[in-house]
Amino acid sequence: MNRCQRFFAALLLVLAACRSADHTTTEPVRPIAQYASADFLDTTSYGGGHFSPDNSKVLVHSDETGVFNAYAIPIGGGEPEQLTSSTQDSIFVLSYFPEDERFLYISDQGGNELNHVYVREESGMVVDLTPGDKLEAQFLGWAQDDTSFFIGSNERDARYFDIYEYQTDGYERQLIYQNDEAYVFSGISTDRRSIALGKIHNRNDTDIYLYDRNSGETRHLTPQEGDIVYNAHAFSIDGKSLYVSTDEGSEFSYLTRLDLETGASVIIEKVDWDVMFAYLSKRGTYLVVGINNDARTELKLYETATMSRVELPPMNANITGVRFSDDETLMRFYASSGRIPSDLLVYDFKSEPRQLTRSLSEKIDPEDLVEGEVVRFASFDGLEIPGILYKPHQASTENKLPALVLVHGGPGGQSRLGYSDLIQYLVNQGYVLYAINNRGSWGYGKTFFSLDDRAHGEGDLDDCVAAKKMLIDTGYVDPERIGIIGSSYGGYMVLAALTFRPDAFKVGVDLFGPSNWLRTLQSIPPSWEWARKTLAVEIGDFDDEDYLKSISPLFHAEKIGKPLIVLQGANDPRVLQVESDEIVEKARANGVPVEYLVFEDEGHDFRKKENREEAYEAIRNFLEQHLRRVPQSDVAG
Repeated sequence: MNRCQRFFAALLLVLAACRSADHTTTEPVRPIAQYASADFLDTTSYGGGHFSPDNSKVLVHSDETGVFNAYAIPIGGGEPEQLTSSTQDSIFVLSYFPEDERFLYISDQGGNELNHVYVREESGMVVDLTPGDKLEAQFLGWAQDDTSFFIGSNERDARYFDIYEYQTDGYERQLIYQNDEAYVFSGISTDRRSIALGKIHNRNDTDIYLYDRNSGETRHLTPQEGDIVYNAHAFSIDGKSLYVSTDEGSEFSYLTRLDLETGASVIIEKVDWDVMFAYLSKRGTYLVVGINNDARTELKLYETATMSRVELPPMNANITGVRFSDDETLMRFYASSGRIPSDLLVYDFKSEPRQLTRSLSEKIDPEDLVEGEVVRFASFDGLEIPGILYKPHQASTENKLPALVLVHGGPGGQSRLGYSDLIQYLVNQGYVLYAINNRGSWGYGKTFFSLDDRAHGEGDLDDCVAAKKMLIDTGYVDPERIGIIGSSYGGYMVLAALTFRPDAFKVGVDLFGPSNWLRTLQSIPPSWEWARKTLAVEIGDFDDEDYLKSISPLFHAEKIGKPLIVLQGANDPRVLQVESDEIVEKARANGVPVEYLVFEDEGHDFRKKENREEAYEAIRNFLEQHLRRVPQSDVAG
């Protein structure tokens, strides 16, 4: 059995097990092997997948060396060719050039999120197309005729991203749009004349504008009354219409096609879930639509001219990242499950898809891992709260295990079905995990999404506390050993739980969570100017000191009485290290066990494998000491 066959066989086993799963099952499914964190981090993460001009290879980034670098993978078989050799800063590929094997990539410095756009010449020489010390750049795509490409840069004003057009030969650039209104680039027409721009008033109210490069005029395409979200996704190939998603008159966003001359709108895709994205293949033959179906990406592929459905290859897997070769003869996509990380496949519309990568470590049997299951429960006020439950194989009524409520980032993020090495590592070690989508999470309608606006540390936190009853009711969770874990906004929820609900959880695991909203909001990066109003609606007014202090754990840290571990990147531009420094200092003053790890070469995430291994081991050791072996005299309420 070759690797591709093993991959599909493993997916079939995974999904068969998922269909038969019952989260109240009393007996373990089978004996399993337990793996070290190094085994999980032996797994390789892949991203990208742009076809070379001759369709013979695809350009990807991979962390095989421990740091993300660029690779070319032959479609016809053979070993990947490593194209870059960074040992410090991660490299994320963007695209081959249309006529040769030069390629574009982005990279920042130690996780500071000040991305630059680089071109790697065929000779191996690298050119920074966006030089400067404090600027941030964004790749915005290729012109339809491939003679130029577009980059956004905030070099002129740190608050706004201007749009530049770069020539394919020589990289001469021209400023084509000066952005003085915090617009967000949403696309450019095939004739380069029209630029679609997004205007974010707040997270519940966005608009679309059309800039005409010939006349210099900007036209408002979505005049409205009240809070309505409009997002532009793609111009039609003829430039006469724009694919737009909106939640006008609906709980969920749906896809429309807007006629740019008449303003008439036609519904393309509408279901009881949000349309997340839509884009066209290079020549416009295919339209790809992505739907957020109960925390899972559902992809639909259409022939644009007739809007007839194109069936994707029959696979029992989550399919994401669909992209086409420029000549539209090949399609690449990623396939995954909860037990198997994303692997890259190529499809020629004639034969079976060809698998190009095997991401899961050879040391790990996917049957030893756990598929997440969507589980809902009634919260403290009766509101139905969704989440994803991970039950270790060894859990049973006779073998009750410790558990963790896992809170996603955001605010307004979502825990989604899919593979996570940290989740699988902790579950494999015998911890039940429930990845909660508390009120305020995205993906369950705009009413649910807005329930935590200016109410953080209230109902959203009480949802996390209420999840304990659901976990206990499974029969395989020890009521005395339930903790809480989260990163970014989820880290805030950990700190909020230990301060505002100090008896609810046995331990807290905080990964770069804000502790002082007053400082966090006032220190957001200048390039987030577009998000200021959104954050004000979501969290609170930037100058409302009394309110922001009332929801900030730092000013209530004397209540922390349970063990805490905090992990932080020194270069984090979103949650400054001082946020973690101060909460750790105050918690330690209470005589509470507090562990603290700072990674000097990371930002608002841990990208390097060696750092992630150290972080995972620290978390496991902390949980082993303070949750698994909790003294019977110290029981959470």
